[in-house]
Amino acid sequence: MDGTNLSDVESATTANERTQPSDATTHSPEELFFPHQRKKNDNSGAKALYGTLKSNETARKWSLRAAVAALVAMAFGLLTADWRIGVTLGLGALVGITVYAARRESEVPRWRRPSAAQRKTEVQLRVMKQLGYRVLHARAVPGGNGQIDHFIVGRRGAFAIDSESWDRRLPLRNKLEKLYHGRFSKNERIDEALEEAKRAEELISKELGREISVRASLAIYGPGMPWDSHRLRGVDIITGTKVRKWLRTGRDRLDEREIEEIYEAAKKALPPRY
Repeated sequence: MDGTNLSDVESATTANERTQPSDATTHSPEELFFPHQRKKNDNSGAKALYGTLKSNETARKWSLRAAVAALVAMAFGLLTADWRIGVTLGLGALVGITVYAARRESEVPRWRRPSAAQRKTEVQLRVMKQLGYRVLHARAVPGGNGQIDHFIVGRRGAFAIDSESWDRRLPLRNKLEKLYHGRFSKNERIDEALEEAKRAEELISKELGREISVRASLAIYGPGMPWDSHRLRGVDIITGTKVRKWLRTGRDRLDEREIEEIYEAAKKALPPRY
């Protein structure tokens, strides 16, 4: 015998087992050489879950709309004894529901619903986004309590729009560079819109490192106006339904690079209000 006893062997075996990593801490070769792979996979899983939830929500909306349209088609088909009339009215109901839902959807978070006037302007701005305009909604103006309802930048420049819904029964008139809604002066509201736009202009210019101009405006819904847009006290007063037409009157000429730079600067300088 070489003098090695059983107790020595057991002690050596126990010590060796203590130095081995446990199963809970073992890593695959991919994890050893690519330590960020697992985190990446976790992010992918989260994105996949979000995409699934979003697609499920979309499918639920369209299923509900289709069910309502089918009920309309069946009801009128039975009442008129003509399936063609039923199908036509059912399709009309589907289109009507889709249009109504699109008008009510907003990029502003659901828990802080925008006003009806803001939604109407937002609907018009969706068309401008398809033409290359960049849009931000409900942006706070640091240094004050104001809010810019819509900040837009496109080929014709940068714009700040506040949307207002006023009593349609009261006339809107301009008298000696003062705006009156009935007998009520709206100059204070105009001055607020101008101050917000000027402050945004300063903050975005500072973020960019060069001067830009932001054109202030009020989009008014309700009362009739004798103009599509009228400049008063440094602010454009716009007929609410003519926002897209007004945006094309800007005098600046920006290329795609400048549009993107101003948009990114505005996102940083004007944080979300909610």
